[in-house]
Amino acid sequence: PLLGMAKPGLSAFEPAYADELAVILRWSFEHLQAEEKTLEPGDLLGDQRGGSVYLRLSTRRIDQRERPLDTGLADQIIEGGYWLCPPADGASLVIAYMGVMAPQALEAHKAMTAHEPGAGLLAVTSADRLHRGWLAAQRARQVGERETTAAIERLLEPLAGNARLVTVSDSHPAVLSWLGAVRGQRVNALGVEQFGQSGTLSELYETYQLDVASIVQACQRRN
Repeated sequence: PLLGMAKPGLSAFEPAYADELAVILRWSFEHLQAEEKTLEPGDLLGDQRGGSVYLRLSTRRIDQRERPLDTGLADQIIEGGYWLCPPADGASLVIAYMGVMAPQALEAHKAMTAHEPGAGLLAVTSADRLHRGWLAAQRARQVGERETTAAIERLLEPLAGNARLVTVSDSHPAVLSWLGAVRGQRVNALGVEQFGQSGTLSELYETYQLDVASIVQACQRRN
């Protein structure tokens, strides 16, 4: 994922569910064929120029969600993220996950809502596009476009200023650790910092602290 974020002209996605993938593929086929042209105001991601698309998928089986997928949710999937479980206003805890970590994140979120009922669960479908949009919004404000906001800024707006963010990815933790910089909030970033180990999936998740118990422990940490 970090390589996908660093490559110009590439939109990198990591969906968890089949309906997310369907939305991304539909958008991708148009994006790949877009003709390069001058960007219009407000296109923070440069989508009007088109480009390449990278999908990070998994063979792991995940229970699918039965839900209506309206235009608003589809747009958020393409922008890079949406609230799978929206936070309460002033929420003090958010779990943000990518891709196949959805089951662990969901279970940890369920466990934490017993103690923090307003906690949110953020599904990140593209760390690349969320990050790129955030940087572009900052640059736009620096040249006088004060009203410009990024998708990730709008998503995190309901949270308390001292909210804790726990990010979960089966890739390097830096892929999502930048989320804390958006509003100056604390982050516990969980991910994979080494590779080459062998074992069952549950054993490896426990080793990398990506199992449910480790995610809950990270949520409870306040420093």
